Amino acid sequence: MDKKKARMKRAIKLRCKIKKLNATRLSVHKTSQHIYAQVISGDGVQTLASVSTTQAEVKSVVKNTGNVKAAEEVGKQIAQKAIAAGITEVAFDRSGFKYHGRVKALADAARDAGLKF
Repeated sequence: MDKKKARMKRAIKLRCKIKKLNATRLSVHKTSQHIYAQVISGDGVQTLASVSTTQAEVKSVVKNTGNVKAAEEVGKQIAQKAIAAGITEVAFDRSGFKYHGRVKALADAARDAGLKF
């Protein structure tokens, strides 16, 4: 099993557990250069808030978009947008990525900004 298949297998297991809870989820996706975060409704139909390092408001704050500081900024901004939309509790969907580095930094920043996991 290659690296991508293993990640997708972890993602499917995690999403099945979140779907049983029918909870609003904070979904994270990362590439080598960018990180993306979305708050998705419990039924999975509607995206309620989204932030990524490709957006101008994030690029203006950070120098590099593929590091931990950029992930922290995305975490802060997604929490602010979610709270503005009336969402305070989410389930963290890490999309099969291991919980360390940029994924952990984003989650910690979102928690510090007021989201509850």
